[in-house]
Amino acid sequence: MYADRLPTAVRQLLTDLAVVLWVYAWIRAGFWVNDMVEKLGVPGQKLQEAGTGIAGNLGDIGGKVGRVPLVGDDLTAPFNSAAGAASQLAEAGRQQQEIVGKLAVTMALLIVAVPLALVLFLWLPRRLRWMRRAGVAAVVREQPAGRDLLALRALAGRPLNELAALGPDIAQSWRNGDADAVEALAALELRDLGLRPAKAR
Repeated sequence: MYADRLPTAVRQLLTDLAVVLWVYAWIRAGFWVNDMVEKLGVPGQKLQEAGTGIAGNLGDIGGKVGRVPLVGDDLTAPFNSAAGAASQLAEAGRQQQEIVGKLAVTMALLIVAVPLALVLFLWLPRRLRWMRRAGVAAVVREQPAGRDLLALRALAGRPLNELAALGPDIAQSWRNGDADAVEALAALELRDLGLRPAKAR
């Protein structure tokens, strides 16, 4: 998972820790936003509780008034109508809480989704690609044929200034099978991956 060379390994470890802390911070931010938006539902909760209480009280009063002889039915109608209005008020409060709850979840997901997408689609593929390349290079660096492959990879992929630093005839030396040239090119490729050169035989 980490390079052989200490500076590269330390950089990778610090980067991994930074990514983990960054993701954790955004998740915490998502929870915080969810809690803040959820507080907007408190008025709706109070509205629902008040409407339910009023509807219940008016219903009880209407029931008692309905027992008055002769005029009970006439007196009950306004209370029942008011109780129905209070029930609608309670339903409006419930719907407001539901909307706020959905908004809170949506906002939290949006806040967390972008950082997670950056990690999943930018950082993680590069990290896994390095692990795959470094794993293969670590296996083949001890094999003579593997060193040739690493040297070829260095010739094909390393910048010209790095290759020129190995000598003006490095490509010709590699074509001639010069062991020192192969070792130097293989070491260059391994150094780019943060790996130590193969042990001398």
